Amino acid sequence: MTHRTIPCGPDNPLRVLVVGAGSMGQQWLTTVTAAPETELAGIVDLDLDAARRSAADLGRPDLPVGSDAVALAADTGAQAIVNVTIPVAHHPVTTAALFAGLPVLGEKPIADTLAQALSLAAAAEVSGELFMVSQSRRWNPQLFALRGMLGELGAIGTLTTEFFKAPHMGGFREEMAYPLLIDMAIHAFDSARFLLGADPVSAYCQAYNPPWSWYEGDAAASAVFEMEGGARYAYNGSWCSPGAETSWNGTWRASGEKGSALWDGDTEPVLVADVQPAERARSPYSDIGGALRVFVESLRTGTSPMGEVHENTMSLAMVEAAVESARTGQLVLVDDVLDQAYAVALRDETRPDVRAALAGWPSVRGALAPHQAPPPAASA
Repeated sequence: MTHRTIPCGPDNPLRVLVVGAGSMGQQWLTTVTAAPETELAGIVDLDLDAARRSAADLGRPDLPVGSDAVALAADTGAQAIVNVTIPVAHHPVTTAALFAGLPVLGEKPIADTLAQALSLAAAAEVSGELFMVSQSRRWNPQLFALRGMLGELGAIGTLTTEFFKAPHMGGFREEMAYPLLIDMAIHAFDSARFLLGADPVSAYCQAYNPPWSWYEGDAAASAVFEMEGGARYAYNGSWCSPGAETSWNGTWRASGEKGSALWDGDTEPVLVADVQPAERARSPYSDIGGALRVFVESLRTGTSPMGEVHENTMSLAMVEAAVESARTGQLVLVDDVLDQAYAVALRDETRPDVRAALAGWPSVRGALAPHQAPPPAASA
């Protein structure tokens, strides 16, 4: 999708508001402050005291704060926002920003529901502003190396992820119906799409909650996705699994016609195959700092980045398909999930211009597919 450009970069830093002063907001405040491409213009939070504490912690007690992103942007001359609010607030905060002429870099997920994500994709089209999701694990150089290895294995039959952690985070995650699938597994699902270069066709998932779990909802799940081209992606994880914990990235195995590739999530992946080693591209970026750099570059150049809302929506579709399968006990077709979300998006959309854009889509996959972005130029 084409979007408005802004002359910005190290010599002309982009003035940014961070919206959300929670724990993840603190990481973004540090990242935005440290990046030469950006200048922190203010902090937005419904809890103004929390915003002021965050400013003081940065050593900038006079930094402007406010409870409304659009209003504070107008007051401070901010040019973009980083949306680090809770998922239920992603849609209203991002919509308001886009139509106020503010491009958005948002934390995952795109929105609280797939229907709202489709609404935001249409809102980006209508507003002409960039909305990029910081799917930060996409920028891991080791993941790029693993992707290169998959290219040497010929046809891929199976890609698997195991994820076992036991965090006591408190807050909204421990109250979710499907905390692992909704809040965490999307990282792995998105990485699987990147590794395979394919989108999901169907999902079968079982979710459950071990008796010792401190989560209200199902904190463990096993899911199998059929991907375009016929490969299967299998995810097995638990968010209440103490002992022998995996990396936060999970552990990965790819099985192809010429061999296998393994990644423990923390160190360099290993190729186990009788093939001639090839020079593999690596990401020049990493983590949320990399996502921020790409966001600024995309605003300056007009290029469509990985994580652009259209490109990222299918990762959220994987989540909703897995949740629907876990809820019903049935195999779920992703196109059915997309069609149901599209009907809800049309029904619930309150902006006539966004509803008209949605109504003009030839199909949901058709609207999303043209926006698939290739990986950025990478260094060997």
